[in-house]
Amino acid sequence: MTALRKPQIALTSKAAPFAIRAERAADVATREALLDTCFGENRHGRTCQRLRDGRAPAAGLALAAVHEGQLVGTVRLWHVSAGGRPALVLGPLAVDPACRELGIGAALMQQALAAARARGHAAVILLGDAPYYARFGFSAAKTGELSLPGPFQRDRLLALELTEGALDGVSGMIIPSGAALPKRRASRALHAHAA
Repeated sequence: MTALRKPQIALTSKAAPFAIRAERAADVATREALLDTCFGENRHGRTCQRLRDGRAPAAGLALAAVHEGQLVGTVRLWHVSAGGRPALVLGPLAVDPACRELGIGAALMQQALAAARARGHAAVILLGDAPYYARFGFSAAKTGELSLPGPFQRDRLLALELTEGALDGVSGMIIPSGAALPKRRASRALHAHAA
């Protein structure tokens, strides 16, 4: 009988360990700087930001990737109403440009979707690059009758049903529905963005 052997895995310079964990309050400044690096300081004026302004992310669905003790990736999901149906909107997903070849973005997506599914959410919507997000099951198949509160490219409005049929026949505006940030915290966040 042949003994089973574990395959040898060669570590290359690009195979560096990272961990994904819940976002912490201490991550906020670093996360904001990372988002500015990845999306530019004008990111606050984008259409999907209107779904997040003044709102808290969905419970348990704000994740951070850490590499060598530094925050190098982030993803958050937010409660929305999609034409009257409860859903989540994903974004932003960002990875430090120096760490993009480590698989952090894919790992963040997989963990965020698994956490959303485990918490009983039925659908996730995002505005993004269809070829990239298709590998996670996102498509524009059920978003054709949905709108966002601002300009957007129709082919970039994508969705993934975590529960089959969750978005069948959905139409209308996608609007925020999550918990509002406490006034003091929301005010600080607005002042930080204005600076």
